[in-house]
Amino acid sequence: MMGQKWTVYWSEYSSDTYLYGSEIDYHKMNDVEFKNNLMPSGTVIKQWYSKTNYQKQRIEPALPIIDGENRYQITVNVDCPEEEAWLVRLVFYDKYDVEAGYVTVRDKVMEFQCPLKTYSYKLQLINGGMKHFHFRSIVIQEIENETEKELEKTKKNRKEGKKLWRTHGRAVR
Repeated sequence: MMGQKWTVYWSEYSSDTYLYGSEIDYHKMNDVEFKNNLMPSGTVIKQWYSKTNYQKQRIEPALPIIDGENRYQITVNVDCPEEEAWLVRLVFYDKYDVEAGYVTVRDKVMEFQCPLKTYSYKLQLINGGMKHFHFRSIVIQEIENETEKELEKTKKNRKEGKKLWRTHGRAVR
């Protein structure tokens, strides 16, 4: 996933959704309305996974494969009243399904890096005191390293330099 963007939507499949007393309206793929006046803070509302057991869960992975060598940006598109809040937690696991760490997101846009030994992870939308919200999407995007940017800039400068040499009638060797 080099510089790619992955958009996570809330599917109608509800095995990993908090349903007790919840009203969920699926308006569009990128517009899910959730209401629950009695749900306590700290409750996991919805979960997505990067690795699944299809025979057990009957769902496919909804998250991209990421590694601990790169940095990523997560953008959370959830509309809720200003006095209410949400949290997003990324929980990372090693190849033996032992928790290797986690990151908690409280802002709409945040950068993160997962532990080096990350093999899989899950993404959780958590109630931070909200009763009603519209979920649009969560976007995970790889951030290019500075060294990669510098290499691309050097290559670009070299190409432009060759063009300049040619336009002035000089030979490039």
